[in-house]
Amino acid sequence: MTAETDHDLSREPVAAHEPSPRSGSIALVLLVATGLVAVAIGLMTLGRAQAQPYILGILAVLAMIGLFNLFAFAAGIIRFVDRNLDDPVMGRIADHAFDGLAVTDPRGHVVYSNAAYLTLTGASGPQDVRPVERVFIGNPDVSEAVFRLLKAAREGKRQQEEVRISGLDGSQGRWLRMRVRPLGTGKRETRYAVWSIADITRDRERQEDVFQELQHAIEYLDHAPCGFFSVNPAGELAYVNATLANWLDYDLAEIGSGGLKLADIVSGDGASLLSAIVAVPGEVKTEVFDIDLRMRTGKTMPVRLYHKLAFGADGAPGPSRTLVISRARDERSDPDRAAEVRFMRFFDHTPMAIATVDRGGNVVRANARYAKLAQGLGLDSASKSIFRAINARDRHLLIAAINQAAEGKADIAPVEVALEGAKERWGQFFVTPVDAAEHDAEAAIVHMLETTERRALENQINQSQKMETVGQLAGGIAHDFNNVLSAIMMANDFLLNAHKPTDPSFQDIMQIKQNATRAATLVRQLLAFSRRQTLRPQVLDLGDALSDLTMLLRRLIGEKVKLDLIHGRDLWPVKVDVSQFEQVIVNLAVNARDAMPDGGKLIIRTANVATDEAGKLAHKGMPAADYVRIEVADTGTGIPADIRDKIFEPFFSTKEVGKGTGLGLSTVYGIVKQTGGFIYVDSEPGQGTSFHIFLPRHHAEPEVQVEQPVVAAGAAKDAASAAVEAKPRTDLTGQGTILLVEDEEGLRALNARGLRSRGYTVVEAENGVEAMEMLEEQSGGIDLVVSDVVMPEMDGPTLLKAMREKNPDIRFIFVSGYAEDAFEKSLPEGQQFDFLPKPFTLSQLVAAVKETMTKQG
Repeated sequence: MTAETDHDLSREPVAAHEPSPRSGSIALVLLVATGLVAVAIGLMTLGRAQAQPYILGILAVLAMIGLFNLFAFAAGIIRFVDRNLDDPVMGRIADHAFDGLAVTDPRGHVVYSNAAYLTLTGASGPQDVRPVERVFIGNPDVSEAVFRLLKAAREGKRQQEEVRISGLDGSQGRWLRMRVRPLGTGKRETRYAVWSIADITRDRERQEDVFQELQHAIEYLDHAPCGFFSVNPAGELAYVNATLANWLDYDLAEIGSGGLKLADIVSGDGASLLSAIVAVPGEVKTEVFDIDLRMRTGKTMPVRLYHKLAFGADGAPGPSRTLVISRARDERSDPDRAAEVRFMRFFDHTPMAIATVDRGGNVVRANARYAKLAQGLGLDSASKSIFRAINARDRHLLIAAINQAAEGKADIAPVEVALEGAKERWGQFFVTPVDAAEHDAEAAIVHMLETTERRALENQINQSQKMETVGQLAGGIAHDFNNVLSAIMMANDFLLNAHKPTDPSFQDIMQIKQNATRAATLVRQLLAFSRRQTLRPQVLDLGDALSDLTMLLRRLIGEKVKLDLIHGRDLWPVKVDVSQFEQVIVNLAVNARDAMPDGGKLIIRTANVATDEAGKLAHKGMPAADYVRIEVADTGTGIPADIRDKIFEPFFSTKEVGKGTGLGLSTVYGIVKQTGGFIYVDSEPGQGTSFHIFLPRHHAEPEVQVEQPVVAAGAAKDAASAAVEAKPRTDLTGQGTILLVEDEEGLRALNARGLRSRGYTVVEAENGVEAMEMLEEQSGGIDLVVSDVVMPEMDGPTLLKAMREKNPDIRFIFVSGYAEDAFEKSLPEGQQFDFLPKPFTLSQLVAAVKETMTKQG
């Protein structure tokens, strides 16, 4: 192996560690050229014939010299060498480098090596030089690293490895850094590899020493008799020592792995104090805080923090360094310290924001709740003025209160002002003076309670009470109107029966009927708003119901408005009155159409809202439960903020006089509320309006359905009434005795006349007491009782109970301007009756009577 290596080296240029002097000289070249010129001149002086043999001889000699040079170049005896390779500066840099350098050819043979390489590989001379893999071939600790280096050399890549070489005879080993890279970027140069070997033993020893010192420092810090932690600008705990982790009952490894934030170990709003330090670019600030830390178990411990925070040149905070001293033992050993700890805990954990301010309103000191409030209002850390937390329009009120405190006045009235911020927030400030002799810098103590939720609740209660009052008024008015309208409609029916269509007055009578019907519609809307209308709820699939309304809605909104229905998947069933639900959608669609005079888009979207999702919504007053949401959105003009809270009030309208009753949205509100649902509106001027209706999910009853105690007559239903009127030749005559109980004399007379005209015997009574007397007097018995609900002396439900005691099978029809639900609760369980809401026509009355007589006969 050694002979082969020596043979290879003999065929290569002299290595850089044995530099040869530069061969050749310019003087020799000039001498040869001069000689050739002199020979040529001498031959010219001879004749042509005489010079010819000499010329041929010279040419032969030159040819022989050239031929020998060609053979020598081919055999490698003569080579053309780059002058840069013989550069003495470059050669000396490589020869005398501290790191060992070697160049290997594609076959792995060393073609160059410097003196440091020979020393590091243990070679005795240039003839003993070996490549890296042969130097460390027998060392198992190095073989894997050398294999990776050889692989990189073959692929023309760079690679670096650090290995430890064991010493001989138990002596201390060495650390070597070995690198390999291609010789150059050319195709031929990439086949050559440059190896470097450096002894880094001393560097490793220094690193180990530093690491050991760092380990000792960490160990000393971990087991110090006080706690220590560091927080990065994101509020995450970057370091916690073992003492503090033990106090808080946390695993030190768990804290080191990340995930814990400052707010996780600080009780209450104490974290806000640490993050509220005023930033001063380029400075280091140290603040002292007395707060409570929260243990893993939820218990708290009082501590004092020495919080050091450095700010960069741009004012950005860096990682903090905080020393933690436990004050729990102070409560047992030092009464004065214990009192101080108790006060600081009370000061920082009170739900009221407290701050002391100077005459200019600058905060001198503050508790944790105030620091949290300032951050919640978006105030930057440089803001020290308490006035910055208050809306500009109300700022003068607090300025006046603080000026009074600075002058030493007591009993300053509380000030309630709007707080600064994007959302509407309110706060109540209590200002008290400070003794100037003791606190020159402090002028007043300010206590603040945020009253946003309280004001919102008060407004909600006031609005609810107002709506309830209006609803009661509307319900009472509707009852009186229904009595009047019943009389008008009944008398109008008699006139229609007495006049033929060819009579001149027939059209006037029809006009009275149409206006009476329109008035009845308005009354029903009032009842809907007051939530006192009669509902006939049934289980409904909202997707199918909305699909059935599609054609009607398209006709209502016109061609300019595009209707888009987006149905949610697998909608839950709801229990609603179909006709009332359709009225809700129609009213909202008509309002949306009117808000888009130039056209637009109406979107009706449905979706299920689970309990968890409902709990996350910001809608006030809606408990967390399963709902089905119907969203009716338009791209219209929107609703201004100043009237958004009034849109559900009755008779409130933004339309021109004569173009709306102002009952559309109030009717929608009443129907949704009476169904057990909720309705909310989102709107911005110019951005459109979205109504969100939440109807409770209906859960089917597992029990067998039992016949309900209240059986409503078909004539009571609007749809059934319309069906009765739609049959012009239905036989509505009948026989039997009817007891008619009505406290309105005119209406009672008209109803009795109408029933008698259909063949019935009618007995009239003004109230319940008189009706009981009539029941006793009638020897032939009473077949049916038609009674009003609200009457003096004895109301309808009481009359029903009294009559059923005497005759359990007596048949009953209640008529009332109130809803059926208004008196249903006052009835005893198991009672059956029919119901006919006022106002009603003559045909509706006789149809209800005949249906009840036939059904129960």
